[in-house]
Amino acid sequence: MAKKTDTTIIKKYANRRLYNTGTSSYVTLEDLATMVKNDEQFTVQDAKSGEDITHSVLTQIIFEQEAKTGQTMLPVSVLRQLISFYGDQMQMVVPSYLEHSMAAFANEQAQMREQITSMVGKSPIDVIASSQEMMKEQTQRNMEIYQKAMRMFNPFIPGGDQPESAPEAKAENSDDLKSMKDQIAEMQRKLDQMGN
Repeated sequence: MAKKTDTTIIKKYANRRLYNTGTSSYVTLEDLATMVKNDEQFTVQDAKSGEDITHSVLTQIIFEQEAKTGQTMLPVSVLRQLISFYGDQMQMVVPSYLEHSMAAFANEQAQMREQITSMVGKSPIDVIASSQEMMKEQTQRNMEIYQKAMRMFNPFIPGGDQPESAPEAKAENSDDLKSMKDQIAEMQRKLDQMGN
């Protein structure tokens, strides 16, 4: 097996077979999912062209996991929102926003696991009270992160910085700004609903 710091090359052949160059063996999408869970770095390349197709293979793994378990992590409402951002002015912001949010979520989960581990041996009542407090704190921190991220990208939300520009530039871009403002306000409204 490759070390976690090494990046293994996975070659995908025309017959859809995947070949792990680190172990010199054929692997499945399930094997790649395990590698992701074990924090093993890999890049998937088309065997013929050498093109990096990691994104499409990871998307395929998510699709397979969603279909196999019957328990979806991506609700229909989230999928609809993601689809609606394609071709939208906010499309370029969404990837970094999602990456930041997922990193923050993973960090919160790690802290929660540590706290739960530290509760071993405590009474059930203490564990329940601590768990509820942890969940409340985590939810508040997540909402603060979401709102902070939204303020970075939306100067129209209270607390965001108002951009300064020449009056003629404001007149030229007023339609674009109004459209963007409406879209960001809608995103903020949805985030606020998730926090309630």
